[in-house]
Amino acid sequence: MNAILLKALPYIAALLIGATGAWMWQANSYGKIIADGNASHQADLTSIANAGAAQARQSLEKQQKAEQALADLDQKNQKEKTDGLAENENLRRAAADSARRLRIAGSCRASGGDVPGTASASGLGDAGSVELSAASGSTVFDIRAGIIADQAALKALQDYVLNVCRR
Repeated sequence: MNAILLKALPYIAALLIGATGAWMWQANSYGKIIADGNASHQADLTSIANAGAAQARQSLEKQQKAEQALADLDQKNQKEKTDGLAENENLRRAAADSARRLRIAGSCRASGGDVPGTASASGLGDAGSVELSAASGSTVFDIRAGIIADQAALKALQDYVLNVCRR
């Protein structure tokens, strides 16, 4: 039995050495596969993070452009409103200083029931103008200022919808 064991010993040793070598090669191969998988996973994470950062930058740039457009529109509309109100105040001062008169053009129809039928042909039925009192003139300028402010607000809202919301 010793002779058989001695003859088989080199084969057993070779088998053990081969199995150990195969095991080490397999372990190294799995380690390389795992390392490659980890590297690929890390590359994917980096790619995702870069894409997210790019989207965040684009969103921020878009928001900043919208804010700048809104600020430009606001400045433009505020200037138009201020100019309109300043013109109204100039007209109010000119009327108060008697440099200008506030007149309203109009006409009366004799046949429409506004004026009795006994009015002469060259009287109230003809087109003319009415000069307002100082208090009435001031009221007209107040109304005009309100109209200017309302129109400016409406224009600002329309510009906002057309130029900021639709971007």
